[in-house]
Amino acid sequence: MTATLFYFHDPMCSWCWGYQAVWRCLLQNMPDEVNVVYVLGGLAQDSDEPMPMEMQQAIQGHWRRIQSELGSEFNFDFWSRCQPRRSTYPACRAVIAAAEQDAGVMMILALQRAYYLRAMNPSENETLCVLAQELGLDMQMFQADLVSDSVEKILQEQISYTRSVGVSSFPSLLLDHKNKRYRLTIDYKDYQTTLSQIAHILD
Repeated sequence: MTATLFYFHDPMCSWCWGYQAVWRCLLQNMPDEVNVVYVLGGLAQDSDEPMPMEMQQAIQGHWRRIQSELGSEFNFDFWSRCQPRRSTYPACRAVIAAAEQDAGVMMILALQRAYYLRAMNPSENETLCVLAQELGLDMQMFQADLVSDSVEKILQEQISYTRSVGVSSFPSLLLDHKNKRYRLTIDYKDYQTTLSQIAHILD
């Protein structure tokens, strides 16, 4: 009997970046019978409006807290080099468009590194295309998919599923086993916590 682990995330969620190293360890030690599915939660809808200064300061506060508590690296040059917008849907679409070329997970990491380490703005389609090119994707296909109705439909379906199972914060983990859903604890410092939960449920 296989189980499915749903990983709810947003590529521009700073706590998802803070969880990245532990998540990689968890994946490397995942039991073979567990199938992992990434689900985009869609933190912030499309917007061309500049991010209000209060929100910029609040998000920088989250970055500092994550840096302090988890040791995650952040490049604060982003806030002076870029025009921040409260818009993560473009980055979510880039993940889906890259997944059409079997590079969805690679795109997630590329987006996180671009945003948090390289001071690039994943709310801009121009940035998304640069990353796709760096990943060696078929650019004509990627650019068409990025603005396609089919990618938008997949994004909306994933956001709807996220809400339907009561997930409202990212990252979140849900294990589906024998037609039951189990909400798992996110331990930002030790993958063993979640791994033990999974092993217990599978038993």
